[in-house]
Amino acid sequence: MNPFRVIVKLGIWAQLGVIFLIELFKSSFAVAWAVINPAIRVNPAILAVPLELKTDIHIATLANLVSLTPGTTSLHVSEDRKTLYVHALDCPDPDAVISGIKTTFESILLKAEA
Repeated sequence: MNPFRVIVKLGIWAQLGVIFLIELFKSSFAVAWAVINPAIRVNPAILAVPLELKTDIHIATLANLVSLTPGTTSLHVSEDRKTLYVHALDCPDPDAVISGIKTTFESILLKAEA
């Protein structure tokens, strides 16, 4: 493999790590706040996140990143590998949650797949 390509791939994975840490911090704070503040009403939902990822390893990585982020859990990947089902603790806007998963984690994993 081309040494330049290896450096680019390492950069992509480092970027994913940083974004995961940011999302981990934000969601940990949001879940903790919902737990200690009884006035907050959560709107749980199960969402179907359409996938653009093609490889099993990248789909599994996305599912794990979603599950490791407090407030969301990956439930199932469809047989055709085109949909990830996710449970969200608080989902006032399903499209925003789906978009968030796609723009944070999936977009970077797509770069790693290329």
